[in-house]
Amino acid sequence: MSDSQGMNKNGSYVDQPGADEEDIVNPWEVSTHSAKGVDYDKLITRFGSTKIDDALIQRIEKATGKPVHHLLRRGIFFSQRDMEMILDVYEKKQPFYLYTGRGPSSEAMHMGHLIPFIFTKWLQDTFDVPLVIQLTDDEKFLWKDLTLDETNHLAFENAKDIIACGFDVEKTFIFSDLDFLTNSPAFYRTICRIQKLVTYNQVKGIFGFSDSDSIGKISFPAIQAAPSFSCMFPEIFSGRTDIPCLIPCAIDQDPYFRMTRDVAPRMGCLKPALLHSTFFPALQGAQTKMSASDPNSSIFVTDTDKQIKEKINKYAFSGGGATVEEHKATGGNCEIDVSYQYLTFFMEDDKRLEEIRKTYASGELMTGSLKMELIEILQKLVGEHRQRRAEVTDDMVRQFMKPRKLKYDYPPVESKK
Repeated sequence: MSDSQGMNKNGSYVDQPGADEEDIVNPWEVSTHSAKGVDYDKLITRFGSTKIDDALIQRIEKATGKPVHHLLRRGIFFSQRDMEMILDVYEKKQPFYLYTGRGPSSEAMHMGHLIPFIFTKWLQDTFDVPLVIQLTDDEKFLWKDLTLDETNHLAFENAKDIIACGFDVEKTFIFSDLDFLTNSPAFYRTICRIQKLVTYNQVKGIFGFSDSDSIGKISFPAIQAAPSFSCMFPEIFSGRTDIPCLIPCAIDQDPYFRMTRDVAPRMGCLKPALLHSTFFPALQGAQTKMSASDPNSSIFVTDTDKQIKEKINKYAFSGGGATVEEHKATGGNCEIDVSYQYLTFFMEDDKRLEEIRKTYASGELMTGSLKMELIEILQKLVGEHRQRRAEVTDDMVRQFMKPRKLKYDYPPVESKK
């Protein structure tokens, strides 16, 4: 499918009438009226991306010689753009790099925030490629009731949570927009090249901006687009402008990169490839939005074992029967049960997960036992992350955020005579 799917005659992206009137999916709002969550098949059609199929998964396994991550295997990363191109590059032993990001709006990240970083680490370890991580503290200043100092501080603190996922400082560059933009001519030059190619009419159509939105919001998409191009990182890529980029992200970020892919050929740059994930549900169910301001909407990486247990037992939406008798008679609904959905994200054992699905659906496994399975996994996962984060010092963060050459060499491309 084309990136221009859903584009009107003026070059703006619009939702196709009737394509999906219930689900709202954009970088700032995700909502659905369905207890099962967003209809991702409809979203693929609406956004014009491509579903990740068994053939692509098999090709990734063949190219890397390793089994794919369970987040990919289970369809949590479900959609892609140009992943075949990345595999072509990799199979030819040519370089590419990874780019993902985080909008720092809260002191502590929740488990949903960690999903792209858990998967990105697997991608980096599997393909052995550089990674750049953008912290959009400028974006959060523009959209939230926060000062520049506050969002910049949150970026620094969130970097500690990201580093605690286990990233290698020799392979990874983390940057705050507010800090890096003042020190990188290449960053601003790349932004300017993008801004010149996107009209006000297009950016309104893509992002739904209104005439009353600040010019900061209208110009921001070019800042998120810029790291998609290797020309922005001359320190890392030795000035090379031809290194392709793969972006793992939740699908609500796709509008930024539809715009990016549209301008790339006109900049003489390569289109970034993407891997899209589904959304991590709030504890109260897929119809409820997770919020950093509501501590009971999700499990946070700062939660204690006791808090995790209490939150899951009290707030995790159940797909089980109202009574023991009803549950045994009709079974549990795994499609809407939050504890089961969380297990699909965090339980690595496929056989155990399938056993839980069958016994819960049949009514043999009770909701309390299902929740206990999840509680044990989350307590271990969060506990290990909390311990690693405690070891991340301010100096370590500054090392990750220092513009520098990484461990990879990029010889100059030979000019054609």
